[in-house]
Amino acid sequence: MALIEFTSKGIYCRIGNFYIDPWQPVDLAVTTHGHSDHVKWGNKVYLCHELTKPVLIQRLGDLNIETLPYHKEININGVKLSLIPAGHVIGSAQIRIEYKGEICVISGDYKVEDDGISTPFEPVKCHTFISESTFGLPIYKWQKQDFIFSQIKDWISINRDQKKTTILIAYSLGKAQRLIKGLNGYGQIYVHSSIDNLNEAFITSGVPLPPTIRISSETNKELLQNGIVIVPPAMAEGRWIKNLINAATGICSGWMQVRASRRWHNADAGFALSDHADWPGLLSAIKATQAEKVLVTHGYTATFSKYLNEIGITAEEVKTQFGDLDENEDKIHIK
Repeated sequence: MALIEFTSKGIYCRIGNFYIDPWQPVDLAVTTHGHSDHVKWGNKVYLCHELTKPVLIQRLGDLNIETLPYHKEININGVKLSLIPAGHVIGSAQIRIEYKGEICVISGDYKVEDDGISTPFEPVKCHTFISESTFGLPIYKWQKQDFIFSQIKDWISINRDQKKTTILIAYSLGKAQRLIKGLNGYGQIYVHSSIDNLNEAFITSGVPLPPTIRISSETNKELLQNGIVIVPPAMAEGRWIKNLINAATGICSGWMQVRASRRWHNADAGFALSDHADWPGLLSAIKATQAEKVLVTHGYTATFSKYLNEIGITAEEVKTQFGDLDENEDKIHIK
C-alpha cells in the first residue's frame, strides 16, 4: 500500500488515516502553513506547528488545534510523523511521514533562502518527495534578499524626494513581516488591519517584530508621506489608496521577475521578493532529498517534472487544488 495517495479531499495517508492540507473537511488535517490555499475551515482536528496556530485562530476562529515543535516525532496509527522547517513563512513546515522504513516528505510551499524571520528550510532524505513548482521555470532566479531590500530602499528615497507616499503591496502572511523587519529603521511603517492582526498574533506567540502603526480611516495622510505603507494585494486598487494625492505603488512578488507583470498590474515598481523557491532553489532542494521519486504539484508542473526526468530524477505531475496565494483577509477593506 502506498504511503500517500491523492484523493478528492486532498493528500491522504490511508495507513495513518489523516490528510495533509485537505481542501474538503476531514477528521484530521495536518497543516503545512496558514495560507488559505493550504488550510480550510471545517476539519475536526488541525495538527500544525506551534507558530501556525495563532494564524489559524486569527483567520478561521475557534478551532480544535493540536501543535508540534519542529522535529518532534509522534505516532499516528503506526505512522511516524514530524514537522520539518520549510522556510516559506513563519511556522511553515514540511510533513515527514514514515512507515516500515519508507519515508515520504510533503513539502507544502517552501523556499531555500534564509529570510531572517522564518525558520530556515531543511532538506530531508526520503524515498518520495512532494514538491511545489510555483516558479518552476529557468527564468525565475531570485537576487539575494539584501540586494532586493537595497532596491526597495533606493526606490523609497526617490519617492520621498518627489513627495510621494510609498505603498508596498505584499501578502499579509509572510511577505509583510519580511518587509517590516527588512525596512525597520528606514521610516515609520504603516500597515493594513489584516497585517496588524497577524503581527499581534506572532508577537503574542513570542516572535519579535518591529513596531508598526495600524492604518485606519482617520490616519493622517500627511504623516504617510514620509512613511512606508504596506497593504495586501486586494487593497492595490482600493478607494483609500486612490484617494491619496501623490502615491507610488510597488508590488513585492516573484511574478515581478517578468517585467510584463508589473505593467499588467499597473504598478510604479516591481520587486521580485518571493516566499517560494526559485528554479535553482527547487532543484537544489530536490537533489538534497535524494528522493527516488518526486511528485510535482501546483505551478509549472508539466515543464518542471519533464525536466526532472530529463536529468535522471524520476518525477510525475500531480493535479491538486493548491493554487497561487489567495489570502482570505486580503478581501477586507481598511477599517
